[in-house]
Amino acid sequence: MEREELTHANDAARDMLLMFGGAALVLLGAGLIISNRQVQRYLGDIDINGLAQGAIPDIERYMKLRSM
Repeated sequence: MEREELTHANDAARDMLLMFGGAALVLLGAGLIISNRQVQRYLGDIDINGLAQGAIPDIERYMKLRSM
């Protein structure tokens, strides 16, 4: 019985390690992409206000379809 509990604890620790390792890789990859000067220029040109106003009709349409 103790061996089974230890195995379960080891599996849980391994799962947490893999999850945090994956999250760290995602953050590292995002940081590498954002550090590129060309990507910074593209992100600097984005108009957040215009993007939000363009998305509002689509969101309203989605909510109507979802309520049906």
